[in-house]
Amino acid sequence: MNSPAVMALSGGMDSTCLLLRLLREGHAVTALGFDYGQRHRRELDMAQRNVTALKEEGHPVRFNLVDLRSAMASLESSLTNHDSDMPEGHYEEEQMKQTVVPNRNAIFSSLLFATALSLSKEHGGKARIALGVHSGDHAIYPDCRPEFYTAIEQAFKVGNWDAEHVNFDLPYLHLDKAGILTDGLASCEALSLDFDTVLGNTLTSYAPDEQGRSLGTTGADVERILAFHDIGRVDPVPYVEAWETVLSNALELRAAHEEGTA
Repeated sequence: MNSPAVMALSGGMDSTCLLLRLLREGHAVTALGFDYGQRHRRELDMAQRNVTALKEEGHPVRFNLVDLRSAMASLESSLTNHDSDMPEGHYEEEQMKQTVVPNRNAIFSSLLFATALSLSKEHGGKARIALGVHSGDHAIYPDCRPEFYTAIEQAFKVGNWDAEHVNFDLPYLHLDKAGILTDGLASCEALSLDFDTVLGNTLTSYAPDEQGRSLGTTGADVERILAFHDIGRVDPVPYVEAWETVLSNALELRAAHEEGTA
């Protein structure tokens, strides 16, 4: 067994594929799920569902739910303000900045680092903190950029004893969503898991309906739909509209965005 790995498991496709990757690489995984009052809190239920299924198959993973609702209640974002409109369109458009939660990843990273540092004491001082940030996040989310994690890792090491071998790992940093799904496919094959079942137990939409179906129109929806299309698969999660309809809309948004940035 490799050194322990600590990660943030939201219940979305990126972190779920990352969890599979860590298990494929032979890590015992401690996953933290953060409830910060997000409108799409249902994602945490999906995370728990996948963790339960993986544990039943004998995979070494535990899931700890962290309640940050009161601590983050005053942070303004369309992700946490249930009365605000959720921006729609291409995921790199300017209006998607409304979904930024101030300092969110710094808050999460602090807890992840503390957990990893504590676990490292039993493993020769070594632990890995894996995060699913990727190239598509960089334009909108400043706390998903590599320079952010370089700086915050250094700060945490300065502020703690015996932290030299506790490191952030960003395996998807230079991948897009399609690349992440391709990695998830490889992990499912290696772990003898059904890809559609695992990814069907994820939620990416920032504004699911009361039945948990994705609208297919928010930036996160569009990015996910295009990723499944680009790897030649149909997304196994339910959408309010038919797959052909949400895919057509996503392709139109991508074409319009590419035309506007050309």
